[in-house]
Parts: sequence; C-alpha cells; structure tokens
Amino acid sequence: MTEPATVRLAVLIDADNVSSSHAAALLAELARYGAPTVKRAYGDWTTQQLTGWKRELARHAIAPIQQFANTVGKNSTDSALIIDAMDLLYSGNLDAFAIVSSDSDFTRLATRLRESGKTVYGLGQRKTPASLQAACDKFIFLEVLGEDDDDHRAADDDADAEGDSLPDLQAILHAAVLSTAQDDGWAPLGAVGSYLGKTHASFDPRHYGFPRLSALAGAQDYLDLDHPDGGQPRVRLRSQRPPRKRAASTKAAGSAGAQGARTAKATKAASKTAAQG
Repeated sequence: MTEPATVRLAVLIDADNVSSSHAAALLAELARYGAPTVKRAYGDWTTQQLTGWKRELARHAIAPIQQFANTVGKNSTDSALIIDAMDLLYSGNLDAFAIVSSDSDFTRLATRLRESGKTVYGLGQRKTPASLQAACDKFIFLEVLGEDDDDHRAADDDADAEGDSLPDLQAILHAAVLSTAQDDGWAPLGAVGSYLGKTHASFDPRHYGFPRLSALAGAQDYLDLDHPDGGQPRVRLRSQRPPRKRAASTKAAGSAGAQGARTAKATKAASKTAAQG
C-alpha cells in the first residue's frame, strides 16, 4: 500500500501580532495538516516585546527573522513576511502555507497563494477581520486551541535545564489519539505514529523502553489497542469507550418481574378458592 505524500507546509508567524503562549498549540494543530518544513517568526527581536517568543524559538525550532521598526506607525514585519512568502512560493518546494496573524494586511497574500494552487491555513484571534478569514482555505481561532499556562512552560524550562528531553508520554499520546481519531473514536496506529513524528521530532518508542509503538500503546492503561481482522492496528482512549448496552439485563429484569407477577396472581387465586371452599 502506497503511503500518501506528505504535505510540505510553511508556517509564517507574525510575532508582533500573536502571543507566544499559543506557540505549542498552533504547531500541534498544524501537524494535523502537514509537515512544517519551514517555521519562521517575524518581528523586531531587539525589543523586550518579543521576550516570550524568544523562549519558544529553540523549543520549536522556529527561525527568527529580524525586522527593525524603522518607521513609527508602519508595520515592516508584514512586508518582510509577505516577501518571504512569495520567495517560498516561487521556490516550488511547498504545498501549503500557514499565516499566523490577525492582521487583515495579509488578505491579499492569502488570495495570491491560493491563486497559485497552494492551500492556505490562517490562524488568528476571533477579532480577525472577515476578509482575511475568507481568503484562507481554513481559518482557525487561536482561542479554540488554547494556550500553555505558566506552570506548563515552567516545567518545560526545568526539563530543558536538566537535559531531560522526553515529553510526558500520556500527554502526547492523548493529544495524538484525539487528533487522529475517526468518528467511532478509534485512531489508526499508523496515523498516531505519524502525528507524533511531526509534533515531537525526537519521539521513539525505544526511549520509553518499548521496541514498537504497538507495544508501547498496548502497555498504557488509559488506551485500548485493537487489531481488526485483516486490518491495521488501531487505538482508542479508554475514556472514550461507549457505554455498555443494558438491553439484555433490562429484558431479563422485565421477564423476572412478569414471572413474579404471574406467581403472585396465581397464589392469590388459590387462596381465594380455598377460602370459598
């Protein structure tokens, strides 16, 4: 069976316009649509305004693109992002673009990329003008994705300082299964592995003491692992199990109740006959 071609995706972030607290969530979301082969964040990195983003650059392998704010009131970051996007378009190495901004100045860029046959994903706040939302193939509100809280980011910093690069296994498996699950709650194990590879480049079941992903998944008490006859293995969150059917027990209880009623009726009739005799 031939594997589907990987969608090569460019992620272009307007760091002046988007909070760094969304970094992990937005990249995890985009991993559902392709492999982010280009990740760039644009802004004036000499200012204190982007301090939060500086911490996310190395963590997510995002390349910072310096753009000095030479003129007050003019957003030079927008121009730099647009020029880079067009250069990437003409390179011919990409299938899709993700524009991370709530700025309507990128509306024409999104339209132009789509005219060239590229898929465009937009990510921004709910306040994003309708023109930019409509210019994208799909627009995702950052508020829906959520954000890292301070405790989570602090834990990541501690892990980095200690040289412990292994992410929390339950957290990443939970996210991977939810992101790849089908309507029945089951996620193909191959899709789960592909998602993990996109979101965590260092992921390897052997790092957790298992030779294969199937063995790793089967050992987790919060997952159900299934091997359908003649099909590929699949996995489901145990919390997503459908409730057990109670029809049989209800029917049995009903039969027992009916039998009891008949017995009571017969006993009452016999007692009445005896009294009359």
